[in-house]
Amino acid sequence: MSSLSASEIKAIRALSQKKVRDREGLFVAEGEKIVAEAKESGADILAIYRRDEIGEQLMSRISLQDSPSPVLAVIRKPRQKPACPAEGLFLALDSVRDPGNLGTILRICDWWGIDGIFASADTVDQYNPKVVQASMGAIFRKSVTYCDLPGLCRDFRSQGLSVFGTFLDGTDIYREELSPQGLVIMGSESFGISAELGALCDRRLKIPSYGSGPKAESLNVAIATAVTVAEFRRKFQ
Repeated sequence: MSSLSASEIKAIRALSQKKVRDREGLFVAEGEKIVAEAKESGADILAIYRRDEIGEQLMSRISLQDSPSPVLAVIRKPRQKPACPAEGLFLALDSVRDPGNLGTILRICDWWGIDGIFASADTVDQYNPKVVQASMGAIFRKSVTYCDLPGLCRDFRSQGLSVFGTFLDGTDIYREELSPQGLVIMGSESFGISAELGALCDRRLKIPSYGSGPKAESLNVAIATAVTVAEFRRKFQ
C-alpha cells in the first residue's frame, strides 16, 4: 500500500479517541515488536502500514505516537468474555489513570502469570495508544475487565477468597500471611485505594522502605504492583 486517502488518514487518527475506538471496535498498535506480537497472537488485523511502503511523511500523519514507528497496524478489539471470581490470583486497579502505568502493569501481569485483571470504570482505557505501546505486546495476552470493584470484592469474599489491598499504613508484606489465591487491589497514583474498597479488604499490605533519612512519598503504582505480585508468587511458586 503506497498511499492513503484523506478519509483513511482521518479514520486512523480518530482512533486516538476512546469514543471512536468503542464505536468502531478498533485500536492502533505501533512498532515492529508489538505488531509482530499481534500477528503471533492471532489478533484480527485489518491493515498494516509500513514506513518503507507509504513513506516517512504519510507515516507521521497516521501515527498516534510522538515518534512514528516503522510499522502501524489497525486491529479489531477482541470480544471480551465476562470475567468472574475463580481460583487463582487476580489484580484489581482502582482509578489508575496513567497510560504508561497500565501498559507496564499489563507486562507485569503477563510476566508473573496473573490470572485476570479487573479495573474501575475510571481507569484508563486498555486500548489507549500509550497503554498499547507501554504493554510491549502483553495487551495481546492480558486484558482488563472494567467493572464495579466493590461488587467484585464482595463476590470474591462470598466465595471464601481473600481480598488484599496495598496501603501506606498496612502490615509489612514480607511478614504478612498471604494466599496463593484471591484479589489484590492497587490504588490510584494520587489517592491510593478508595475508602469504600479499603473497607472491603481482608488484609492491608504495605511495601516497607529501608534505611534512615528522607524517603520518597510512595512508589509508582506499576513498581508497587511488580513488588506485590512478585512476593505473592515467590511464596507460592
